[in-house]
Amino acid sequence: MSAQIIDGNALSRQLRTEVAERAAALRARGVTPGLAVVLVGDSPASQVYVRNKVKACEDNGLHSVLEKYAADMSEAELLARVDALNRDPSIHGILVQLPLPAHIDAQKVIEAIAPEKDVDGFHVASAGALMTGTPGFWPCTPYGCMKMLESIGFELRGKHAVVIGRSNIVGKPMALMLLAKSATVTICHSATADLGAMTRQADVIVAAVGKRNVLTADMVKPGAVVIDVGMNRDDAGKLCGDVDFEGVKEVAGWITPVPGGVGPMTITMLLVNTIEAAERSAG
Repeated sequence: MSAQIIDGNALSRQLRTEVAERAAALRARGVTPGLAVVLVGDSPASQVYVRNKVKACEDNGLHSVLEKYAADMSEAELLARVDALNRDPSIHGILVQLPLPAHIDAQKVIEAIAPEKDVDGFHVASAGALMTGTPGFWPCTPYGCMKMLESIGFELRGKHAVVIGRSNIVGKPMALMLLAKSATVTICHSATADLGAMTRQADVIVAAVGKRNVLTADMVKPGAVVIDVGMNRDDAGKLCGDVDFEGVKEVAGWITPVPGGVGPMTITMLLVNTIEAAERSAG
């Protein structure tokens, strides 16, 4: 029997309706939630991402500012722009699109963003808040994954969750979010000796390494929930994830597709974080 699909597009629409309602409530109080998106360089992929983020803001009642700069912008100039946005009361969230040109220290730029405006959830203060279970901003992609698990009513307490990947953007925060829900969490990565031995024990698998077919049907326990964060291209150039979808869907209980799974949720959780930042600022 094929797995049930966790539809990221449908869940995104539902959550964006809630974002629009919260934005309207803030505007009624004289506060328009504002997101600044900063793009340095001319990466085609980054241009698509920022365009989608700006459009999502406009479609749901948020004010968005897109600042585009040439690839030769200096680190000092970028830090000065971040500082100005930190002090701008009309901006509640700041997002600097990654990757940045090689001559700019991305971590230094991220740390320059005021933690109360760090809607990407990448600042060390946000990471510390997640680690200690205190209020902060969760990184958007793993936050979206948690919303997807919530949407199917999956009880994480006592379950075994395996996260494939240890990046600061997805793998590590994903593991902490699952742990906060009392799952038993295993983090696997490129040095894991026998990945299948780990994943076959898992009730939930989150694949987030950017490698095609890292998870195949023989590596999945029947009925497990599989969340595919990967974004790759197959031999025909078609978008695909980290999971062998056709094989795994015949074993798993639930699965996210690529496209139409985690992707739309990432931008939606950015909107949620920006609304949250505006609400905190408004008091």
